[in-house]
Amino acid sequence: MSWQAYVDQRKLTLSRTNSLVGTGNLDKAAIFNNEGNSVWAATQGFTVSPQEMQEVVTAYKDPGTDGVKQVQSTGLHIAGDRFVVLKADERSIYGKKGREGVVIVKTTQAILVTHYPETVQPGAAANTVEQLADYLIKVGY
Repeated sequence: MSWQAYVDQRKLTLSRTNSLVGTGNLDKAAIFNNEGNSVWAATQGFTVSPQEMQEVVTAYKDPGTDGVKQVQSTGLHIAGDRFVVLKADERSIYGKKGREGVVIVKTTQAILVTHYPETVQPGAAANTVEQLADYLIKVGY
């Protein structure tokens, strides 16, 4: 199975779940290595710059002060847009821009960077990404 299948609109057969975009809960997705310097897969037209990925990696490395990471004060840039960060911990970063948002989840070897449109509830988007992250962790990624 290629990494691209995890972001495309096709159904996955291994985990009996849809791909990220295939669920309808996300409209864009990319998968990077944990260092943020190698794109493993991305939906067409969803470009996360190297600088933006370094923002994500830096946010994960930040231990935070009193449970608050710096990214929660500064926000985060993904695909050219700035998102207000609502949640940031060692596994997940959730951001909003108006009614659309991003859900970023780190696994053992990968970082899933996803975007949901304003027509999708944030909880549904987050659940989709967190479930794929759980699956990837379970199989060693």
